[in-house]
Amino acid sequence: MQDTIPRTSAHRHLLDVDAMTRSDIERALDLAVEMREARAARAHRSMLETETVGLCFFEASTRTRVSFELAAKALGATVVDLSVAGSSVGKGESLVDTIRTLERTGVTALVLRHSAAGAPYLAARTSGMAIVNAGDGMHAHPTQALLDALTLREALGPLDGRLITIVGDVGRSRVARSNLHALVKLGARVRLGGPAAWVRAFDGWPGVEIATNLAEALHGADAVMTLRVQLERAGVSGVSLRQYVADWRLDEERMRLAAPNSPILHPGPTNEGVELTADLAEGHRSLIGRQVENGVPVRMAVLALVTGAA
Repeated sequence: MQDTIPRTSAHRHLLDVDAMTRSDIERALDLAVEMREARAARAHRSMLETETVGLCFFEASTRTRVSFELAAKALGATVVDLSVAGSSVGKGESLVDTIRTLERTGVTALVLRHSAAGAPYLAARTSGMAIVNAGDGMHAHPTQALLDALTLREALGPLDGRLITIVGDVGRSRVARSNLHALVKLGARVRLGGPAAWVRAFDGWPGVEIATNLAEALHGADAVMTLRVQLERAGVSGVSLRQYVADWRLDEERMRLAAPNSPILHPGPTNEGVELTADLAEGHRSLIGRQVENGVPVRMAVLALVTGAA
């Protein structure tokens, strides 16, 4: 497994949270809080002034790409946003060629999203840049897990012993996989719920429980995260969209099965009416907006750590 942050401890990449210790995670979260305050005060604006951060997104993104760009600029970095559609990728340039070209033109830290699981690991092996995984296939999305952990910690306090339920297409979710690593390392109990075909891959995962129905999944949960149902894959494994909505969609009435006032999270984008109702997404339980807000400071912290600036 490739090394993860921080560079000051001979680590120079963030590829997933599985290689991070609890202290690594907590350091990143604490630094994100500091970065949020610094951004509000317009401080730290020269921290990365000698760095050039490349944004290389082979998949569509709004929240992650924009927040990384804002994070890099808030720290004073030069930002190069590679338009993959207009690059030499369309002429057959390989991922390794793209990575080496970016490095040779002066990019020092690369934020990479790719449909192929393992692409950021390849980038880390074939370049001298600091690599940050912004999502690779169905494998990992470490900065989303970190901002989710920060959002939960600020809502619930320390996560030791807290029960966090994750509902949906867990098996194909890179967000869920990284969250499992982060939450378990922070001392939380994690319960997974969803159609059996969507959760069975995690049966026996240390620190993880599997629920067979929504009532069981929500019972006593201190917080609930629901995942985007990948509509393009609805019907796979014999699970119809109509069946999923009937059995697993969250609404205010069903959320009463969880602990009182337990918050709800969603990594976005949401399919309102499918994973949850619009009223729930906009209601008093929702931390969805807070997750988006935490994206910039968390990614500021990550960029500072992988470049050795913090």
